[in-house]
Amino acid sequence: MDFDLQALAVFHNEPESRFEIALEGGLALATYRLRDGRMIFNHTEVPIGFEGRGIAGKITRAALDYARAQNLRVVPACPYTAAFLKKHAEYQDLVLPEDKQRFLNI
Repeated sequence: MDFDLQALAVFHNEPESRFEIALEGGLALATYRLRDGRMIFNHTEVPIGFEGRGIAGKITRAALDYARAQNLRVVPACPYTAAFLKKHAEYQDLVLPEDKQRFLNI
């Protein structure tokens, strides 16, 4: 399945508390919940056949950019989000020190 990653639009589905990319035959998403000024990421999913092609990263960047714009702290309870944050230091300031220790081991 060919696609242009740059052309894929990330949609913030606030009623469902998730960021989404509509794909042919499926939906990629990152779910979260808000609590006490924190955006708690709990799940990231990309349909089989689209995995490993940068889609989860694109959704995660959009979600983290949203958190920054809203002055929210990030809790990376989702393993994918935690791994992404470990690799992308430019977003680590969104995570409180105690959550860095707990979820990122840094």
